[in-house]
Amino acid sequence: MTTVLIADDQAMQRFGFRMLLESQDDMTVVGEAANGTEAVGLVARHHPDVALMDIRMPGLDGIEATRRIVASGARTRVLIVTTFDLDEYAYDGLRAGASGFLVKDALPEELLSGIRAVASGDAVVAPSLTRRLLDAYVHHLPAAPGDRPVHGDPRIASLTEREREILTVIGQGWTNTEIAERLHLAESTVKTHVTRILAKTGSRDRIQAVILAYDTRIVNPR
Repeated sequence: MTTVLIADDQAMQRFGFRMLLESQDDMTVVGEAANGTEAVGLVARHHPDVALMDIRMPGLDGIEATRRIVASGARTRVLIVTTFDLDEYAYDGLRAGASGFLVKDALPEELLSGIRAVASGDAVVAPSLTRRLLDAYVHHLPAAPGDRPVHGDPRIASLTEREREILTVIGQGWTNTEIAERLHLAESTVKTHVTRILAKTGSRDRIQAVILAYDTRIVNPR
């Protein structure tokens, strides 16, 4: 059973999410929060598998709530559910440690599959959408480190040449299948490399690895 916390300042939105989730045999809602402060408190109390997190909420917003949940070491994974076209803070939410991103007009089955994916430790945002998101909000990236080579970053220095190559193409939006086909590797081998990359760089999931690739300029924004 996947336990879910719903954090959204709109009561009708929370009601809709609850109705959808509780129609599933493998999901249950353990709480609702109308702002970030309530969300942080409920996560600490109930330890849900997934927190559906709106970004724009009164008081403590979803970005800071996500940051605090992740910093607390909670096992809860945050899935941001907001409006991509209007919400310029989506990138900040992912940087804060969210494990996924969906727009509120996503189909019900997309939301449900997203929750299941995040609960299992996977990332929700498709590689192509991840690239679009990072490209759209590239001005949030830290200043380029001058002429310092990316190899100088200890997270990158720990990678083998092949792992660095795979991190680069992950950042470019390639799926595991595409990596396997284009680099002539077995898909199981690619998955093993991705797992090692996440472990060595301390990335919670694929999304955080993509952000790392941008931060260290392994992938240069267009």
